[in-house]
Amino acid sequence: MTALKSNGQLEAKLRAGQFVLTAEMTPPDAASAEAVLAKAGALKGLVDACNVTDGAGAKAHMAPLAAAAILARHGIEPILQFTVRDRNRLAIQADYIGAPALGIPNILCLHGDSIEKGDQPDAKSVVDLDSRGLLSTARSMRDTGAFPSGRKIEPAPKLFIGAADAPQDPKPDFEPKGLAGKIEAGADFFQTQFVYDLEMVKRYMARLTDFGVTEKAFFIMGVGPLASAKSARWMNANLFGVNVPEATIARLEAAEDQAKEGRKICAEIIQGLKEIKGVGGAHIMAPQGEKAILALFGEHRLVS
Repeated sequence: MTALKSNGQLEAKLRAGQFVLTAEMTPPDAASAEAVLAKAGALKGLVDACNVTDGAGAKAHMAPLAAAAILARHGIEPILQFTVRDRNRLAIQADYIGAPALGIPNILCLHGDSIEKGDQPDAKSVVDLDSRGLLSTARSMRDTGAFPSGRKIEPAPKLFIGAADAPQDPKPDFEPKGLAGKIEAGADFFQTQFVYDLEMVKRYMARLTDFGVTEKAFFIMGVGPLASAKSARWMNANLFGVNVPEATIARLEAAEDQAKEGRKICAEIIQGLKEIKGVGGAHIMAPQGEKAILALFGEHRLVS
């Protein structure tokens, strides 16, 4: 068995071949641990890990490192998201060694939403590294036990390193060069954009398997309960890489309770993902927030 790169259960379960469930929370606009637990505390025991977003929507919230540490302290394994927008490489490196010291074993390296999309568009964007720079820095610090400058880190940070992906229906000439580059930079796992078409996922994962990608990294597919047919059409129009099939939208339109039907569809997709070779788990996101995720668990038996 491959030696674990972190002290987390997420990595251990994936390497053991178990199907994992992760979810996502946005840190609160509040200066209290209680506010973090009010949002995500009920996910304890339901998911294997919980993503903590980093300035989602280019808006300030509680520091994600603080929110993740609060979750870890209360028995919820965090996946700490890192973006390049707000911190330079020195601050990022400091957080890379701070995270495992606070019981945070997993990180997800992202570019982040543009400053112009937020509520303080006159703020200055940093972008000292790109997302691959985030990956390669984390891997180097973990594997060499040193900062990029050469100074030693003792002990080195034990981190399970993640990156983002957007599954697509592969064309005949499709080659996963972007994924290969992220894996080379340091990605151990991927969490993806929303997927609502299981047949597309089967074709995509088959192509990745053909290229040997699934032997080098784990894939956790993004899913989410659709609130309505209207929101599904909005997602198709506004979210890169998202395709809610017309048949699914028609099913929502025909439902008496569209939100409840959306949760049922999400549960069916999760069940279907378990049968697809190369898929290691499902990552549950909800535009309506953590309450929608809890409603999904309340109505359906989602066993990781």
